[in-house]
Amino acid sequence: MKIYINGKFYDKDNAKVSVFDHGLLYGDGVFEGIRSYNCRVFKLNEHIDRLFESAHSIMLKIPLTKEQLIKAVLSTLKANKLDNAYIRLVVTRGIGDLGLDPRKCDQGSVIIIIADKMALYPEKLYRQGLVIVTVPTVRNLPEALNPQIKSLNYLNNILAKIEAANAGCDEAIMLDSLGYVAECTGDNIFVVKNGHLYTPPQCMGTLRGITRDSILEIARKNKISAHEHVITRHEVYISDECFLTGTAAEVIPVVKVDGRVIGQGKPGKLTLSLMKKFKELTAKDGVKY
Repeated sequence: MKIYINGKFYDKDNAKVSVFDHGLLYGDGVFEGIRSYNCRVFKLNEHIDRLFESAHSIMLKIPLTKEQLIKAVLSTLKANKLDNAYIRLVVTRGIGDLGLDPRKCDQGSVIIIIADKMALYPEKLYRQGLVIVTVPTVRNLPEALNPQIKSLNYLNNILAKIEAANAGCDEAIMLDSLGYVAECTGDNIFVVKNGHLYTPPQCMGTLRGITRDSILEIARKNKISAHEHVITRHEVYISDECFLTGTAAEVIPVVKVDGRVIGQGKPGKLTLSLMKKFKELTAKDGVKY
């Protein structure tokens, strides 16, 4: 494995950052998880745009232009000689002292890590569906740390993941401060009712998911009624189908929530159709390398 750090490639054992980097000390930085399929990086430009938006929001200057960062990602993929890969792109605030003041940090660090496999969930769950649970940990308030900033500080999500694991479930639904469904620990959530597709709006404490947007785009092109709408747990419970989306997860069905069986207790027809269409999209859409 060749890991990119600030313009140079390092073997895994020699890829290191300073213990004074504020990305390590305080989670002060931003990141993107990206995937490539058959030597095509899926939605690369959209991921880079979101990275820059997150960085701009926390006043973090990325030391490369968008074009330079795209070239760095493609170069790292080529160096690792992988046709299908998971890409973790990280930008930290950089080296500072033990205080919080970001003005004392040097130029930010750019790190690109490539993995040949990224299985967020076991393969059988894509056939059988997930069992998930609503957890007490509430999604970060937009007024505190906006969930649309994809920062290195994922403790909010990790705490929810721990609660899901303690409940013996695969994933957790996180509510917003008003009690509406926000998202899961690393995925966006969709429900299907009477042939209509629903997902929480971005303003309700959710990350603007690249895969989420791709599913909405697929729905529009296939004349599937799709809505960004506030969702309660009741609406999840009585839905005909439910599924999650994310770069690592792709599209995965949900068959039980908080002990309530969803629909027929198996992946639904529309979910399976969208899973298929998403795979077709990833096979042809992307930046070649």
